[in-house]
Amino acid sequence: METITKPAMTVAQVGDKFKVFKVTGSRGAEMPSHISTKEAVVVVQYGEAILTLQGKEIHLKTNDSAIIPAQAPHTLLIEEDFESYVIMGNDSEIQFTNQ
Repeated sequence: METITKPAMTVAQVGDKFKVFKVTGSRGAEMPSHISTKEAVVVVQYGEAILTLQGKEIHLKTNDSAIIPAQAPHTLLIEEDFESYVIMGNDSEIQFTNQ
């Protein structure tokens, strides 16, 4: 059985309305299918990854951003050492879809 390495996700900041998660990982790390209960924004600081969202592969690289619609299942596969920030409302949650 193959073990999947997930990217690390830590809380970077929490404000009155928004929170920011820092997501980091090495080549081959994969975030399995999950949703954000509210819309979220991903901003890539460095590295490369493939965001699979709504049946499309979106190649993310340094300085790219992407908007994740609420309730849209998506995955993230890291191709090169990666760091990004995910911004979402304080009342938003991340839920894994295959658990």
